[in-house]
Amino acid sequence: MNVPDDLRYTAEHEWVRSEGGTARVGITDFAQDSLGDIVYVQLPEVGATVSAGDSFGEVESTKSVSEIYAPLSGEVVARNDDVIDAPETINSDPYGAGWLVEIRLSDDSELGALLDAGAYDKLTQG
Repeated sequence: MNVPDDLRYTAEHEWVRSEGGTARVGITDFAQDSLGDIVYVQLPEVGATVSAGDSFGEVESTKSVSEIYAPLSGEVVARNDDVIDAPETINSDPYGAGWLVEIRLSDDSELGALLDAGAYDKLTQG
């Protein structure tokens, strides 16, 4: 599985790329591989407020439906409508074109609770 070193991760298999008070969020390569072919994505509207640990959307595959959990608290400032129209993009490019939302962080300290690449890799190997 691909686990980029420059990202942070949740135990629920979301990834975070943080830059200047904003975080881009998606689901990991491990998650998309476990789900199989993704056929539907539900995401929050821009302007929605999310809280770390709370569900903010879902991903449906040919195998199952899975909740997407907010890794951090804040306001959704961008949503990737391309993955709503072409959910298979998450399978082909989970860390690039398959991103889900961008969140303006309300508490930067929450970043410290996320896993680094080594810890996430260990979690998925277990």
